[in-house]
Amino acid sequence: MTDGDDRPIAGDAEGSVASSPMTTTAATIPGAATIPGAATNGDREPEVTPDQLSLARRLRQPRTIVSLVLPLILLVLFVRSLPGFRLDELPDKILRANGLLLLLAFGVFYLGFPLRGLRWAILVRQTGLPIRVRDATEIIFLSWLVNCLVPAKLGDIYRAYLLKINSPVSLSRTFGTVFVERVLDLFAIVVLGLAAGFVSFRTGLPGEIQVVFAAGIAFVVLLAIGLLTMRNFGRRIMVALPIPHRAIELYDRFEDGVFSSVGLRALPGLVVITGLIWATEATRLYLVVLALSLPDVHLGISGAFFIALSASLLTAIPITPAGLGFVEGAVVGLLTIVYGVPQTEALAITIVDRTISVLTVIALGAIAYAISSKRRGAGLTLPA
Repeated sequence: MTDGDDRPIAGDAEGSVASSPMTTTAATIPGAATIPGAATNGDREPEVTPDQLSLARRLRQPRTIVSLVLPLILLVLFVRSLPGFRLDELPDKILRANGLLLLLAFGVFYLGFPLRGLRWAILVRQTGLPIRVRDATEIIFLSWLVNCLVPAKLGDIYRAYLLKINSPVSLSRTFGTVFVERVLDLFAIVVLGLAAGFVSFRTGLPGEIQVVFAAGIAFVVLLAIGLLTMRNFGRRIMVALPIPHRAIELYDRFEDGVFSSVGLRALPGLVVITGLIWATEATRLYLVVLALSLPDVHLGISGAFFIALSASLLTAIPITPAGLGFVEGAVVGLLTIVYGVPQTEALAITIVDRTISVLTVIALGAIAYAISSKRRGAGLTLPA
């Protein structure tokens, strides 16, 4: 996919673009030494033809339009069909919100981006590239814009691609760092979600929540087994499979990116940062509830953690951009069924919260995308 001047914004997992004005070698960054893991002439990743579509043209594709519009239509029809939703009261409930608390919720949410940038910068530095937190944050924010507009989690590919065209780094290793981030997030969502659920339902776990907890525990166990298998037997399994030798080389770089980016010394800091990141998500929702001043809503910070983490888990479903339709329906359902929030109030909370977490990213991300030099491959500003 390309932007308006035919620069691809996302391509194949191992794609490099011949038309890019920036060659991915150490020479492209003034004063930069050769970086371990960089793609050099002797270790080049294969050139492929990426999806040559601009972001604007991608948004005009039928698949993208359907993924944006259909979930909203279904959600509206669902809301209108249930008698508990008093839609005529919805605008007044939202307009009476405390603007100061909403501004605070907005600020807390956006505090999560430099935290995400710091975490990714730590992971990338472990692989040998001295990236600044500011550059990492900018790239992550641009990738969030893509995830909010285009389905299939294309933003994760875009993030790896942006780092590729701005630095002498292997795309496979970069995907390894993104994968580690996703693993840390999933562990945090499950563990913090379980803890929040136990606090919220200390008087007795509903049957539905017990099922969710059991699934969460099983998921964490399977994820841990998968990582151990990759670490100890991954290459042996790849070699045993009837696949090209080039695929094994790419897997080796990916695995190196996964395990070289997480060392024992860095892991405690990464865990703390990940916890802070998800605290910003829960605090945003909690402040939204406070701002709306709804008399029949008593969610609490533990409930906000549980709802926010559950919603974030649903955004991982790569069917619609930012989980559009799925997340809204799930949040309304959890608020009403599990926490006893009236349906109209639950819908008001959901609309305001998703406005902050999705619509503002689209608005501010579009500005960042227009002015960012990173999408043009201008290079990173390396630390002194």
